[in-house]
Amino acid sequence: MQRRSFIQALAAAGALGSLPLAVSRSLADDSTQSSTPGDHGNAISVEQLPPLEGDITLYLGRGEGGLYENVLDAIRKRNPKLNLQVRRGATAALANSIVAEAKAGVRRADVFWAVDSGAIGLVSDAGLTRALPADLTSQLKTGFQYPDWTPVTGRIRTLPYNTDRLTADQIPDSVMALADSDLSIGWAPAYASFQSFVTAMRLQEGEKATADWLKGVNEHATKYAGELGVVMAVERGEVDVGFANHYYTLRLKSGKPDAKVDLAFTRNDAGCLVNASGILALSEGDLPVNFIRYLLTKEVQSYLATEAYEIPLVNGVKLPEGLPALNTISPPKVDLTQLADLRPTLKLMRSVGVL
Repeated sequence: MQRRSFIQALAAAGALGSLPLAVSRSLADDSTQSSTPGDHGNAISVEQLPPLEGDITLYLGRGEGGLYENVLDAIRKRNPKLNLQVRRGATAALANSIVAEAKAGVRRADVFWAVDSGAIGLVSDAGLTRALPADLTSQLKTGFQYPDWTPVTGRIRTLPYNTDRLTADQIPDSVMALADSDLSIGWAPAYASFQSFVTAMRLQEGEKATADWLKGVNEHATKYAGELGVVMAVERGEVDVGFANHYYTLRLKSGKPDAKVDLAFTRNDAGCLVNASGILALSEGDLPVNFIRYLLTKEVQSYLATEAYEIPLVNGVKLPEGLPALNTISPPKVDLTQLADLRPTLKLMRSVGVL
């Protein structure tokens, strides 16, 4: 959905028929989906939410090429009595600012929207978050329900591979096996999501196994500045396989349907970690919580799935096109807030010469 039509759709007070046709169809289809066992309801529409009125300051982590900004523009247009102030910055830096401000006895942010759950964990561990109501958190899929923050959208770690050079059954289903394989690999070790993945590996496999894995992969890997670069290198045939969040491959294929790249997934390990962007409330009152509700609506969730290829984590919203059903993927069970402390990970990566 393009920016203007999305803003008009979310801002409008009309019913489903006022939305652009493609989105109307997708939302109509979504309404027929049933909840996953253990979940408590599907995404609601903005039509069911109270208007937002008053002053609120959002700390927003940079990400997704302005798509999050489009969501905020749409919320503003729908709620003319809302005075939304936004401070933008790197997610980790904003999290540190929130903690530092609290230590100084001030609170400048009412809501924090982070592009990585590790930053959420940093603020949560400092005891600065407020509890969210159960009717809000129960909309989330099983495994993504937390009492004091809510994921907004997810991203899964994947192995993009060149389809001219490999078939899916030639890709190991264990990420640890890649260290000893003869495959050429592309990676972006300086990228934040990669470091969160290594953190998950360190928590699951231990320091020594993770260090050995990093050393092994480093012997036959090519470094790239970011994970879009990894996926593009895989598609060009520079390397056989890479490490990247799922959406880089899906976005590339959406613009180039004949791209020579596809996705493979490991099983039950950090190689298929599902991480999430997330949001939390820092101040009391209804306004911060009701603002969060807007991000969990089927309109916003569908927009981010369609345009950003992110995984909607609220029930009843379709996955991005090209991503297999989540029940066919076997991610590890990880409390995402445990990914907050990157310091041991960065120390480990530096000690083995990866950074």
